Amino acid sequence: MPDAAPDFFSDALRREIIRSERERMRALAIILAALLALSLGVVNFFPSYTSRIFARDVPGWLPFVGIGPFLLYELGSLTFLGYRASRGLDFPQIARFGNAFIETSLPAAIIVTLSHYMDPLLVFSFWPPLLYFIFILLSTLRLDFWLSVWTGSVAGVQQMVLVLWLLPIEPWGSIPQETLLFHFSRTLVLFTSGLVAGFVANSLRTQFEHSVRAVAARDRVTNLFGQHVSPAVVDRLLATQSEPPSEIRTVCVLFLDIRGFTAMTRRRSAEETVALLNAFFARMIDVVDRNNGIINKFLGDGFLALFGAPLADPAAARNALAAAHAMIDTVGEWNATHPGWALRVGIGIHLGEAVTGTVGSPQRKEYTVIGDTVNLAARLEQLTKEMGAQLLVSQSVLDATSSDGAVDLGPVEIRGYEERVRVWRMA
Repeated sequence: MPDAAPDFFSDALRREIIRSERERMRALAIILAALLALSLGVVNFFPSYTSRIFARDVPGWLPFVGIGPFLLYELGSLTFLGYRASRGLDFPQIARFGNAFIETSLPAAIIVTLSHYMDPLLVFSFWPPLLYFIFILLSTLRLDFWLSVWTGSVAGVQQMVLVLWLLPIEPWGSIPQETLLFHFSRTLVLFTSGLVAGFVANSLRTQFEHSVRAVAARDRVTNLFGQHVSPAVVDRLLATQSEPPSEIRTVCVLFLDIRGFTAMTRRRSAEETVALLNAFFARMIDVVDRNNGIINKFLGDGFLALFGAPLADPAAARNALAAAHAMIDTVGEWNATHPGWALRVGIGIHLGEAVTGTVGSPQRKEYTVIGDTVNLAARLEQLTKEMGAQLLVSQSVLDATSSDGAVDLGPVEIRGYEERVRVWRMA
């Protein structure tokens, strides 16, 4: 079975990237807002604590200088991205790299700001450099390997540049070699973290791609082969990796109709009627699933089920007959629990050759069966009204199943057929 159409897949991936990007921006905005509130609280309400850390008095508005602009930028970016997403527009790739650079520069801005109020050597031992890891971690939500690597690279380069700029390096004299080695190793850790985040982001993206392709393939199977296909049948159809050819093959066709349902609906609301059909058909679908069939079409208050197509099944007639008996038993159980909605059904089954294949346009195709086999099964279902029967089958079905308890109704005149058709009553 072919994969999903490229435009569907690309659109789904684009929407997922935008959704994930917005989630990342929201998380970052919340973190920045909490960090700003915490910093303002400490600076303004715990002066004794700040006096022990900082060499100079720290003004109460200082956190706004280091964090405020980035919070405003993040909120603006989130709004802008939401605006583009509402119009179905993408976030340009170059803009995403630029955005990653600006966001990842927050720790650098805080480090530079704090270096005016405390020993730069202490700044690098304080919490601001650790913020780089938050940005690297959140970069996985970008679902892009290179954006995560870019974030880790920006963090590592900025951190090392700030060390060389702010620390008193006088021809390799004032700073101990161990300190330089420590900051260099941190730079390597930041870069490595970006690589690891990139692999995680790529893994998340791959998993999403596989999920989209699997869902698209399953939807395509359901749309092509019927309005309901059991999970087991779907898996077998997906395993074929191709559309079934147009061919003449032996199939068993089952028609089911609810007797007198139209008259019953006149006393019920539309919502109640639809709810009843959904509940009843859910039980019928389960029966068809258990017997290796598919429901190819719902026909108002009835449906057409196929056995032996699109997958060959030597036991198609036996499965169809077993499904019919199970349906009748299920109707009895239904009536026992729904006395106000007691139902009667008519079922017709015929086994024979039919033309099978997909018909439609490139935009909408459907697997269908065409021919006398389908018509006769439909006529048998309609004949149940005249015969007062629940289940009628053709001679071919009886021959293929060797069922006991069948009542021979003899050659019966059926509309649309010049010769009489031998019909058997099973229930």
